[in-house]
Amino acid sequence: MPNMPEQPCRITLGDEGPLLVEGPVEVTCADGSVAVSDRFVVAVCMCRRSRMYPWCDTSHRRRTRPGEEPRRSAE
Repeated sequence: MPNMPEQPCRITLGDEGPLLVEGPVEVTCADGSVAVSDRFVVAVCMCRRSRMYPWCDTSHRRRTRPGEEPRRSAE
């Protein structure tokens, strides 16, 4: 293994959001490029809608028009 941290890396999965990873991190993308962040927690985009991919910029959130109330899911 390339890294042997004292504690395991914590990754938090959300139902409809990004993958939260305790940093610092290096993310190797499908094209072979590497994105690096030294932040203590990073949000990795899982929907691929982010303009800052692989980092999440909340593009996955449903958009609403000004004056329009957000739709609620049926319960």
